Formats: sequence, C-alpha cells, structure tokens
Amino acid sequence: MYFPYFISYMAIGFTLSLVVLIWAIRTGQFKHQRRARFLPLTEELNLSTAKTSRFNRLETYALFFIAIAGLGASAAVLISALLHGN
Repeated sequence: MYFPYFISYMAIGFTLSLVVLIWAIRTGQFKHQRRARFLPLTEELNLSTAKTSRFNRLETYALFFIAIAGLGASAAVLISALLHGN
C-alpha cells in the first residue's frame, strides 16, 4: 500500500517546511513588509558590491543541501512506492 509512504513523505515535508519557516522568522526575512512593496518603484540603484561573509556562503550551501536532500527524499519515496507496491 502507498499509505505509509504517503504519511512519512508528508511528515518529512511538513517538518522541513516548519524548520525553514522558523529560520526565516528568526533571521528577519519578514521584516519591513510595508517598505518592500515599494522597492520596485524606486529609481535609486545600489551599485556597491557587497562582499559575502563566510556565514552567508555557509547558509547558501546549507539551503542548497536541504533542497537537494528534499528532492532526493521525494525520489526515494516515489521509487520505493513504485517498486514495493502491488
């Protein structure tokens, strides 16, 4: 049956979504929402090149790894369900 695979897939997806939401709230991703809607209308161009810190690079790599792990888990569940389903 597909039922245990579906439940585990949904639980993993929900857990990962909750972790990413908590991370976004703690790092301030949702701050300044009123200001953000007017940003495309401004004419100023910020051409200064900001150096990325080591933490920002590690954060990017971690998010990339989470995305790849999620896709891998999805593929594993799908393949397992197709191979073991009767």
